[in-house]
Amino acid sequence: MAEDSGKHWISDFGPFLTLGLQLAISVVAFFFLGQWLDGVFNTAPWLMIAGLVLGTVGGFVNFFRTAVSLGKNEDREAKGEKREHQEPKRED
Repeated sequence: MAEDSGKHWISDFGPFLTLGLQLAISVVAFFFLGQWLDGVFNTAPWLMIAGLVLGTVGGFVNFFRTAVSLGKNEDREAKGEKREHQEPKRED
């Protein structure tokens, strides 16, 4: 029974725990994409800066959209409604 409650905790908070990682990956990925494109087109440092800005803005937009969506789902669950992202339980 203790293992089941541990899995329930992870499934509830897992999406919240990945938000920071998603933000960091988008910023770093677009930074390095811009840096690589600067090398290809010899435009240093402009595409690197553009990639950094684009990754930061896109990462924050995704962060806030996901956080608001998860918050709404948690509010629905607190009111007793079924969460949208929860899969139906299977009976074995």
